[in-house]
Amino acid sequence: MLLADVEPDVPRIELTRSIGTRIGEGLGEHGRLGDEPMERTLAAIVQLVRAVRGHYVRLFAVATSALRRAENGEAFEQRVFDVLGVPLRVLTGEEEAAASYRGALTAFGTLRGERVGVLDVGGGSTEYAVGDSTQPERVISCEIGAVRLTEALPALAGREGTVDPATLERARAVARGALSPLADYANVERVAIVGGSATTTAAIVRARKTPPLSYALTRSDLERTLARLTAMKLEERKAVVGMKPQRADILPGGIVVLESALEIIGRDEAIATTADLLLGIALEQRDAAGPRPPVGASTETRRGFRP
Repeated sequence: MLLADVEPDVPRIELTRSIGTRIGEGLGEHGRLGDEPMERTLAAIVQLVRAVRGHYVRLFAVATSALRRAENGEAFEQRVFDVLGVPLRVLTGEEEAAASYRGALTAFGTLRGERVGVLDVGGGSTEYAVGDSTQPERVISCEIGAVRLTEALPALAGREGTVDPATLERARAVARGALSPLADYANVERVAIVGGSATTTAAIVRARKTPPLSYALTRSDLERTLARLTAMKLEERKAVVGMKPQRADILPGGIVVLESALEIIGRDEAIATTADLLLGIALEQRDAAGPRPPVGASTETRRGFRP
């Protein structure tokens, strides 16, 4: 959940929160959302919207990979509407990539003609967008993510002990195969990475409980963190400073996807940033609303929010 004032040229983040619910647990390539994952997710939505109710002018709700694949997605969309009173927009992979790109651009500051890329590793898919302005030139969505790779190779989760080198090599092979189309998207000068795998890894590297707004991660950072986590059992991973316990089982899979993607696009460093898909959605909606009132104009809202 993101509460943000996007009226200024530099958006102001008021509040961010996240709750892992694994909405796509057991979904597979084409299946049905389970009753328990749906209930967990609806409970989280209720909790998050209560935290911001009365503080926003407009509310948007979006869903990504799991809802794109689910046979019973429409029924879940209706249940979300009943809770929020606004429709749940299921983004295509390309829309997801474009929104992540729009949000992550804020981590670069003002672009001066350089070509940049934004990599978004989620649970079920990985999006990549490139461009040199606020709108990406090319976007792609690959069917691999932290949850999906872990479900394909359950040993990555660490429930049965440490992860052996053979499992890691198989994981890298699966990730590289799914991400191979990224080879056509090389030749960027800077890269931002968004999503829980990126920001949690940044927090672990810095040994801080919360991720920084932006932090430069190298492939060496990713490799060292992966080696550290895969040498631990699941319960040990949960105690690592910077780790969200709900992510401890899938983070090695997410790191494999991250390092594989950076290898394919030929970058050794990227900016991990919390400016991601949700901020991009808010900025897209602001831009679609047309010209903004001039600075200092009278308004009934404070910084874009209800007083």
